[in-house]
Amino acid sequence: MLRHYCLSLLLGILTIFAAVMLLGSCSEGREKQHTALHIQSVQIPAQLQLATTDRFQDGTPDFLRLDEEADQSAFRRWFTFLAEIQYFTPAADRPAEIGDCSALLRYAYREALRRHDTLWCGESRLPLIPALPSVEKYRYPQTPLGANLFRLCAGPFVPSDLHNESFGQFANAETLQKFNTFFVSRDITRARPGDLLFYRRRTEHVPFHSMIFLGRSQITRGNANYLVYDTGPDGTQAGEIRRRSLEELLNYPDPQWQPKWTNPQFLGVFRWNILRTTL
Repeated sequence: MLRHYCLSLLLGILTIFAAVMLLGSCSEGREKQHTALHIQSVQIPAQLQLATTDRFQDGTPDFLRLDEEADQSAFRRWFTFLAEIQYFTPAADRPAEIGDCSALLRYAYREALRRHDTLWCGESRLPLIPALPSVEKYRYPQTPLGANLFRLCAGPFVPSDLHNESFGQFANAETLQKFNTFFVSRDITRARPGDLLFYRRRTEHVPFHSMIFLGRSQITRGNANYLVYDTGPDGTQAGEIRRRSLEELLNYPDPQWQPKWTNPQFLGVFRWNILRTTL
């Protein structure tokens, strides 16, 4: 009788144990199913989630704009650093693509949107690498537009622009000014680090010219505000990258380069469309 009682008790314990294991298995299965669904939702193609709007009707899609202040700051700091460091880099060590003013803009813009990790640092061949955060919203070339960062034509952005030739990797100074930036002011005191100065000269040879407003240097000490630019080739002579203080440029001997509202060849201060947040 005692033996029968013990067997009954053992069977009861095994039944309870089996039930607990079954519940645990079901719970684990639901958890795995939930996790799988969560992972699947994250892997939805990014292009299906793009808000293909252009609230400023300037040709730049809203999904390309850097809405967060931290991203805007990261872009400005990297953009100005990458442009300025070229001034301190021997010409033989600079990227071969930098041959005029617009090439310097394109290079610094593109590289400012990269993930600045160990691999990038090794490939950049820069003599100095700052400890700066990278833009988080997207990383070049994994952008919603791929490597085609620059708007090439007039008109607001429409979804079909994702698949036609409205964007490309190359843009000259005039195209950058007209379709990729917006006018801020002809008052140079309104310029912020990372803003651009554009000039249109009365000449058939390269009438458009651009400069990058650095603000204070990230490389040298001092309180002066600086600008950097590539002069571009002059006949058979290669151009050179120059860095001048704002004070020096305001008093430059050739008045066509003075960034003053009284200079008709100075178009003004412009800002990248991806930094545009208000009208």
